[in-house]
Amino acid sequence: MEKSSQSGAEILPTDTSELFEAAVRRATDLLRAGQVVALPTETVYGLAANALDPQAVARVFEVKGRPANNPIIAHVATLEMARRCASHWPGLADKLAQAFWPGPLTLVVPRAALIPDILTAGGPTVGIRWPSHPFIQAVIQRCGFPLAAPSANLSNRVSPTNAGHVLKQLGRKIPLIVDGGQAQVGIESTVLDVSVQPPRVLRPGMIHDEALLTVTGELEVGSAAKGGTLKSPGMLLKHYAPRARLVLARWQHDGDLESQARQLGTSLRKIHIIAHTHIPSTQEFASVNVIPHDPEAFARAIYAQLHECDDAGAEVVMVESLPDEARWKAVADRLNRAAST
Repeated sequence: MEKSSQSGAEILPTDTSELFEAAVRRATDLLRAGQVVALPTETVYGLAANALDPQAVARVFEVKGRPANNPIIAHVATLEMARRCASHWPGLADKLAQAFWPGPLTLVVPRAALIPDILTAGGPTVGIRWPSHPFIQAVIQRCGFPLAAPSANLSNRVSPTNAGHVLKQLGRKIPLIVDGGQAQVGIESTVLDVSVQPPRVLRPGMIHDEALLTVTGELEVGSAAKGGTLKSPGMLLKHYAPRARLVLARWQHDGDLESQARQLGTSLRKIHIIAHTHIPSTQEFASVNVIPHDPEAFARAIYAQLHECDDAGAEVVMVESLPDEARWKAVADRLNRAAST
């Protein structure tokens, strides 16, 4: 057991089978008692609570400062548990689960009576995901109930991809952070609404439309309704944002970049650059960080880079604009929302 010097949170490692089992026991005990804990998933770290306990779910909203109209996904560890969360389980959901679960795909289905209103923002549907990370799987199986587990950060801020990120934002508010290593996907799950026909992508993720189409045969993209109840997290205009102002920009050379940066009204020494193709050689900026020109690598790294920029006191983060290609759509969605004012 490790106590953070910055907070009251326990930080439990999972590096050996003994430590893994001890962390599962501790997390399960707290969750059964109605507490909230931070757990690793393959996408980002989640702030977990018993999804069937309205008071526990309310605590998640409180800790995050999350608006009540933003629903939370229920995380399961078996197909049977997923079906119990639904009043109707479409045949297409079975096909998608077979193809992509466990993994970073959330399915929106009609909710069962056992799902509390607070989890779904009062809506008639619920998002369900079977994560692939072995630790959260073990905890859900031990608990015997689904877990509400939105990202373990303050609302609208950058999602955490390691235990240290959780500690900085929530360490004083929760009793336990389980360290399961760096998240391997790095951004939140794809959300697909199968309660409608044709099915509709509500939030892009690293399971792309092309992969979904091999199972669904047809697909709509984006929320059909303007206003009303949200069916999925990640649909608010401002989301995933660092403390610093985030600006998306295209540049061809150092002079072009510096010219654009000077127009932002901030000292260049307070501007941090994140690039993937046109790598600046100038020393004028606070830092230049490079992420490979590959959507999977970019997704794994971008949130950690934004956390680092915040830690360094950045006033502005300039991120090189992404290619307008299907493979980049998910990370482009996150950066566009982070840059929204």
